[in-house]
Amino acid sequence: MFAIVRTGGKQYRVAAGDKIVVEKIAGEAGDTVSLGDVLLAGEGGSLQDVGGLTVSAEIIAQAKGEKVIVFKKRRRHNYRRRNGHRQQHTILRITAIGAEQAKAKKAKAPAEAEAGASAAAEA
Repeated sequence: MFAIVRTGGKQYRVAAGDKIVVEKIAGEAGDTVSLGDVLLAGEGGSLQDVGGLTVSAEIIAQAKGEKVIVFKKRRRHNYRRRNGHRQQHTILRITAIGAEQAKAKKAKAPAEAEAGASAAAEA
């Protein structure tokens, strides 16, 4: 299953297990965050309803991007300014897309209930 999420003014196509680099999100490494702005979700060629769907992700690290040099110059005026900038990034690992997580929990619960019921019937 895949989803398209919007965060930091950009859109990302994600699936469970993917690693993405996004604009800085508050949190420490190891924290779990929820990306609630899901634009599209689907599996294969079929699309699903995204109402109330969230994507959960784990923060791997807070990092900085490559340095970008900002150089300003005005000809014949002896004006030169050189600045550098490193953008703050957050590296995320997508753990689950909302529906997958719910389906997995629901699938385990009936299987356990059936096993418990069959054990009780045998006794």
